[in-house]
Amino acid sequence: MNHNPITTHILDSSLGKPAVGVTIKLLVLKGKEWQLLSSAVTNSDGRIDGWEQTEWYQDKEIESLFATYKICFELESYWEQQSLSAFYPSAEICFRLQDERHHHIPLLLSPYSYSTYRGS
Repeated sequence: MNHNPITTHILDSSLGKPAVGVTIKLLVLKGKEWQLLSSAVTNSDGRIDGWEQTEWYQDKEIESLFATYKICFELESYWEQQSLSAFYPSAEICFRLQDERHHHIPLLLSPYSYSTYRGS
C-alpha cells in the first residue's frame, strides 16, 4: 500500500477557513483498549501532510487494517489562538475501516458545534 488509507482535515466553519495547528491523534481499538498509532498537526490547509510513525500501514494488505479507529482532535489550543472559549475542548470520531475505499474523515468545526461525514 503506497498511501495512507485514513486521512482527515479540519475546516473552521465559523471563520470559513482551515483550522491550522491542531494536534490530531489516530488510535485503533485492540480488544477493549485504544492503542495510539500516530499523531500529526494540521498544516496551513487544515490537513495533515503525513501521520508520524507511519509504519503502522506501510506495506500491509488493506484487509489487515480493517478495524475500529478513533481520531482525536485536540481543539483547546486552537480556540485559545482564536481568542475564544469554546464549548468543545476536543472532538473524537470513531469509525470502522471495513472496505478497500479510502477513508477521509473531515471535521467541520465551530465554537459550539462540530460535525463530520465520510469524505472521498
